[in-house]
Amino acid sequence: MESKNRNLYRLDELSGYKVASHYHDVRGWKIVDADNRTIGEVDDLLVNKAMERVVYLDVEVNKDLIEEGHEVYGASASEGAHEFLNKDGDNHLIVPIGAVSIDEKNKVVIANAIPYDTFKKTNRYSKERNFDRDYERKVMVVYYPESNSNSASDDDTFYDRREFDRS
Repeated sequence: MESKNRNLYRLDELSGYKVASHYHDVRGWKIVDADNRTIGEVDDLLVNKAMERVVYLDVEVNKDLIEEGHEVYGASASEGAHEFLNKDGDNHLIVPIGAVSIDEKNKVVIANAIPYDTFKKTNRYSKERNFDRDYERKVMVVYYPESNSNSASDDDTFYDRREFDRS
């Protein structure tokens, strides 16, 4: 989320914005996969101001998932070189709002559509460094490799996908 061409904001940083009364404020809730394995905790909601809606959950990743996932650098990208995936302190990831369901009774968010192993392999980011559209594209390809429509778009049509539909 760079200041230049910034399209997403944390709900916490927007004055005058709040979760609509017919939705649950899931900040602070645990997020699990379909098999009830802990992914992390919802730290914030990421809002597209132009569309006036939440498009991602900002998840602080569980330490166990980070330790089970790939190392700070992964396999060689080419001979003699390493592809850097996550840096120290990269402990957040984004989850599209349409990929989850809400268990209101137990105050748990369930990521039905994304397997635990996928979360382990997903590039994370540091909340202090934020992220940009390129990061969004990379994550969406990992979560939904079969669905790349609108992935090249730099405008709000990027969010015209079922993965962002909360209805």
